[in-house]
Amino acid sequence: MTSNVFTEAAAREALVAAARRLAEAGMLFRGAHANLSARIDGNRVVMTRGGSIARITAEDFAILTLDGTVLSGEMQPAMQEIVQMHTGIYQARQQVGAVIHSHAPHLTAFAVAHRDLPLTYEPMLRFGVTEPIPVVAWAPRGSERSVSAILDVARNQPGLPAVMMANHGVLVFHDSPDSTADLLTTLDEAAELTLAAAWLGGAQVLPEEAAQAVRARMAVFGSQR
Repeated sequence: MTSNVFTEAAAREALVAAARRLAEAGMLFRGAHANLSARIDGNRVVMTRGGSIARITAEDFAILTLDGTVLSGEMQPAMQEIVQMHTGIYQARQQVGAVIHSHAPHLTAFAVAHRDLPLTYEPMLRFGVTEPIPVVAWAPRGSERSVSAILDVARNQPGLPAVMMANHGVLVFHDSPDSTADLLTTLDEAAELTLAAAWLGGAQVLPEEAAQAVRARMAVFGSQR
């Protein structure tokens, strides 16, 4: 599948717009901590410099190669810990155009509880999710063990465009900054609804044929999501 790539200017603009949408939707939790990136060609990405993204501008990014070399801009030292988490996804999934890591509140509740997010919310299917969103075992952020667990999912489970990190947060990856932000919001909605459904006897998993049926409907109506 052909990679989704953007010009540097378009990537910066799209990432700023995605960050603002996530802030408005409550996907950043109280500290507004998150990191976002977008692919700009086969070997370069635009990535946030680190810290809060609540008031991010087009200047608050660095350009990196997929081996983690900073070509321009500056990154906070803490960001060096998680660069491979982003660049590894781009190498494992050639179709991915953007990656977002955040502490979206309801998804992070599942991560803290070490509970996979079940496939109970139909909008998840429209992003190609075909199995529960897993929680990978805890390891220090950005460590080889943490990154390896994330990339194992990316390489071996094509029906998953997201993974939760135990006791930490969530990483989502999709075609563009816009669709990746939409995916994060949809998954957090699913987590919130699943938690609420517990008061009603528990959320019910979608039938096995649901993914194929939804894809067929999307094809008929020319819908991407």
